[in-house]
Amino acid sequence: PRRKNDDDEGASEASVREEMAARIMSLLLLCSTSRGLLVPKIVAARAGARHGITVAEALQQSGSEWVPPPVSRRRRGRFAAGRQVAARAADMSPGGEVAKAGWFETYSKVSDRLTNLFPLWTVVMSLWGLQRPQDFAWLTTEYFTAGLAILMLSMGITMTPRDFVRVASKPGSVFVNFALCYGFMPLLGLALGKAFRLEPAIVAGMVLVGSINGGQASNLCTYIARGNVALSVLMTTATTIGAIFMTPFLCQRYLGAVVPVDALGIVISTLQVVLGPIVLGMALNLGAPRLVAAVKPVTPLVGVVSTCLLVASSVGQVAGPIKQAGLALQIPIFLIHFLGGVLGYWLSRLIGFEETTCRTMAIETSMKSSAFGFLLAKLHFGEFLARVPSAVSVVWMALVGSSLAVAWRFIPVDDQPKPKPQ
Repeated sequence: PRRKNDDDEGASEASVREEMAARIMSLLLLCSTSRGLLVPKIVAARAGARHGITVAEALQQSGSEWVPPPVSRRRRGRFAAGRQVAARAADMSPGGEVAKAGWFETYSKVSDRLTNLFPLWTVVMSLWGLQRPQDFAWLTTEYFTAGLAILMLSMGITMTPRDFVRVASKPGSVFVNFALCYGFMPLLGLALGKAFRLEPAIVAGMVLVGSINGGQASNLCTYIARGNVALSVLMTTATTIGAIFMTPFLCQRYLGAVVPVDALGIVISTLQVVLGPIVLGMALNLGAPRLVAAVKPVTPLVGVVSTCLLVASSVGQVAGPIKQAGLALQIPIFLIHFLGGVLGYWLSRLIGFEETTCRTMAIETSMKSSAFGFLLAKLHFGEFLARVPSAVSVVWMALVGSSLAVAWRFIPVDDQPKPKPQ
């Protein structure tokens, strides 16, 4: 019976090819009788390509010979244009697709390599901004806000309402990360600022670093560390949406008596920079999917360039206080990110999450959207020094997160359940 079925399938396939040959031949005959019409020939070539048959094979199977009609001189120009159309149609053949795919593959490789070197670009731009702050004086607050909005928009076009359903389907790990982001990290910043006896304005800036949402660079570092990238995106989404109400609340709660804080202004800025671009991106993703699909390959590189410019501008605007503070400021800010990553990892291990989730939790807890913190401090904190920790945090956030990612990349992931003792 199996052999009979194979024979039937072979016969049906042969009949399909014969039918396609007849159709292609009829289209070619239409070409010859339509005073040089080339569109049917293009259609015939495309139809034959889909069924694995060429025009030459169709002519051979039909036993006919196609002779094009005589063409007048006046119509030769039109036929030349028709041949160009046919050449463009040939790009849809497997060879043309390979050529286009080869170009896109080359771009993707170059873009991935440049994106994977994000920590290096961060350090380079930080040093540039520290040594020559005047080179980035053109990046005013308006441009800075627009750059952050572009980053959030690039995140929004990758999101759909289904992402929120996925967050609800995995509430455990997302909730733990949310608690670490807005529960532990602000207290850690406050404790380190007090322990190192920093000025009240700088302590306020450290609390702000701990009170902001996770950064987009965490998704890249999670990928390098062989973590759960999808979960990383969900965690970043949850903390970003949470920043709308958690960041103003925490700043008012911990810093209201330390430095002047405009909590209402923080809410408005968060809505403008975070919620607005994300909602717009989601709307574009739903309403104009083709446009979003065309833009998506460019967004990682645009995000890296935008972030590097924001980093250089942040550091350049407070270059003097950074140089004056020295190690007394560098060490506690480094510890915010390092201890956050360590606690995120080992707490996840104690809870019983798998290795990929633990790595993702560590990176998400460690890496913060420090550029957003700098903007909030600049706009809504009464003390100038309150913006210095966020500028320094931009560098240490990238260095700590990328270091964890590179170290874990060379450590195999073992998510197999361990056998229970007999």
